[in-house]
Amino acid sequence: MLTLRGHHLICLHFFSGEGYDARFIENLRDVLKRAEGEEIDIISTADNICTRCPYLEDYKCTYDEKADEEIREMDETALKLLNLTAGQKITWQAVKGYIPGIFHEWHDRYCNECDWKQACEKSDFYQEMERR
Repeated sequence: MLTLRGHHLICLHFFSGEGYDARFIENLRDVLKRAEGEEIDIISTADNICTRCPYLEDYKCTYDEKADEEIREMDETALKLLNLTAGQKITWQAVKGYIPGIFHEWHDRYCNECDWKQACEKSDFYQEMERR
């Protein structure tokens, strides 16, 4: 079963084909393809995206000194905004339906400081959400 953590339930909607390396990008594409047809198991730790991340060590993010703590906080916020909890199962389309109602709060809190902002801004869905 496909697993996704809180912030990936939001951010993956804005994937534009960029990532850390080719292996990571291929995995993102695979996860998106699977999400379209599989139920998603919401988890609070490293998920199917994290498994191919070059910064994952011992199920923790080592992108920088505070990354793992910051990501866990993002996950908690994402789940609160989406009104979901770890352990629930959901469809990709159901999550996508929640994005318009929470996008601006998420954007104001996380996107402006995110290293991936320029990649997400290329996404048609991201641009659509910004215009709302």
